[in-house]
Amino acid sequence: MEENMPSSFIMDDYLQQIIGTVIAILILWLSKYLANKLINSYGVKLRKTEIRRKQIKQLISILLNILFIILVAVIWGVQTRNLFVAMSSIFAVIGVALFAQWSVLSNVTAGIVMYFSAPYRVGDHIRIIDKNAPIEAVIENIQTFYTHIRTYDNELIVIPNTLFLQKIVSIKEQP
Repeated sequence: MEENMPSSFIMDDYLQQIIGTVIAILILWLSKYLANKLINSYGVKLRKTEIRRKQIKQLISILLNILFIILVAVIWGVQTRNLFVAMSSIFAVIGVALFAQWSVLSNVTAGIVMYFSAPYRVGDHIRIIDKNAPIEAVIENIQTFYTHIRTYDNELIVIPNTLFLQKIVSIKEQP
């Protein structure tokens, strides 16, 4: 009987946290499942490549995992103040590390925006309307950070997504 007391003691004291954690795991799984379905349906509808859909799924999965970790920490009683101190410390380190490369974060965000709302896709013939350097090319690949286009002279141009999203792009009709 005495051997059962510690496990019973643990179950009684932490039953709410265990149930909360199980519910959080189920919510995480359901959120990832629904996000993947949404990304796939948009990807098929907008004719995005499988590689591009996979990249967006990975980014969304990372964000959901971070939210899950925060939720579980709250469930297990980590004081909100301590959680904010830890998170602000982590973000401070990341902020200092990425300060010189702030455009990396904006390129990822632009890549996500381009996935869901850009009217162009891989294989489109485009014209970038720029007073100083107009470009006519074919979109070869849209990645998380960069878009690859190939000119009709077979020159590969790699444009950061933020800049590509800011340009005026004309989609040429296919012959």
